[in-house]
Amino acid sequence: MEYMNKTIEELHELLKSGKVTSKELINESLERSHEIQEKCNAFVTIMDDAKETNVTDNLLSGIPYGIKDNYSTKGILSTGSSNTLKDYIPFFNATAIENLDKSGAVPVNKTVMDEFGMGGTGTTGHTGIVRNPWDLSRMCAGSSAGSACAVAAGVYPYATGSDTGDSIRKPAAYCGIVGYKPTYGMISRYGLFAFASSLDHCGVLTRSVKDAAIVVDNMKGIDKNDMTTWDSSNMHLYDSIDGKVTGKKLCYIKELCDINMYPNASNELKEHLSNFNKALDKCKSLGMEVCEVSIDKTLLNALASVYVVISCAEATSNMSNLTGFIFGPRGEGNNYIDMMKDYRTRGFSPLIKRRFIIGSYVLQAQNKDRYFHNAQRVRRLLVDEWNKLFEEFDAVILPVGSGPAKHLDGSLDILDSNTTALEEHLQVGNFGGFPSITIPDGFVDNLPVALNITGKCYDDINVLNIAYALEEAMDYKNKIAKEVK
Repeated sequence: MEYMNKTIEELHELLKSGKVTSKELINESLERSHEIQEKCNAFVTIMDDAKETNVTDNLLSGIPYGIKDNYSTKGILSTGSSNTLKDYIPFFNATAIENLDKSGAVPVNKTVMDEFGMGGTGTTGHTGIVRNPWDLSRMCAGSSAGSACAVAAGVYPYATGSDTGDSIRKPAAYCGIVGYKPTYGMISRYGLFAFASSLDHCGVLTRSVKDAAIVVDNMKGIDKNDMTTWDSSNMHLYDSIDGKVTGKKLCYIKELCDINMYPNASNELKEHLSNFNKALDKCKSLGMEVCEVSIDKTLLNALASVYVVISCAEATSNMSNLTGFIFGPRGEGNNYIDMMKDYRTRGFSPLIKRRFIIGSYVLQAQNKDRYFHNAQRVRRLLVDEWNKLFEEFDAVILPVGSGPAKHLDGSLDILDSNTTALEEHLQVGNFGGFPSITIPDGFVDNLPVALNITGKCYDDINVLNIAYALEEAMDYKNKIAKEVK
């Protein structure tokens, strides 16, 4: 019997009743890991020696899961999917992983990502391209590509992810699963390889909203090693989900959702927005009020450039410690400067090097105000616009991207500058630290598409409850990728 296609709640009941053992779940998950690795290349490391744990009242105890490879794991290879750390084995666990260990959860693999989280395609990891389990010719998006692929393919019910621009939520959308990024600081970032510290969030990919709540309940908590964490001990996400949403108010942004805004709309985009409108009707049938609002398109179109400037600036600073001397394979040369240059030149992919060049350029004294400070000012304008919406509405609901997963070679994808803001709007959740969750809302060309729900900071329970009610009203929960071609 297959078990990895079940939810955390269902697996816990089976474990408690003795109908299955933790060892049996681990063996199935490992077997599935090797099958998916051959077809999709989702893993950096598969832990064939994973040990069962005692089954307790904790819902995660005894259940396998995956860890994105930018989480530090004691004694286990942690590469960030980069050649600069291809042999790095940490001596400590990230706080989030330590918390999951205490819950009795069982890690069985480390998942491939875009190198150090800097990418949205799942194609830049040092071990190669991650393929979408729904269609191997398409991408999973990134950077949490391996985690999304594995959960969608039924390797286990959940995997950890990190989200700096949309790196949990976009892969979840492309793979037909749930991606949840909680409020900034709810989960400690200690032990997460830093990309852009003001934007980085830890989170989770699952196949249901309740499973996402269960996992984050066990990952979160204040941490003396991360001064941005806050005390969420009085927030019980899973226990607070009841599906009661009558009277809740949602809004969507006309400039992103109106098909008339896209004069060259592809059939995929038209069908995607049609699915979204059906989801809005579901919201209304559940007793929620749904309103259209408007935001200056010029401001929305600035999203992508603001993200590039800020994230690259923070990344080039954060990753200045990657010299080849502290950790990583030593570079070659006659002196330490040549050795460091060799290490960074040969170790980083072209994408990473381009981002470091951008980051260094915008931080130069003569450029800083024009680029970096201006990007910070526009970031504030965007966050202020969303906070104004949260004064009146419980959440903003929007479609994710312009359609289903893009082709890996890009040859069949229609690129349209009009859809840039539609593709990039999830970044606002990182700019403001807002809780944000992506859930499937249908299919286009037999591939999953999704919508996103974002709320004000510290209002995670409300966001999750709205997502749960809508998920229950649709028929896309806990879907396993139908076919690995």
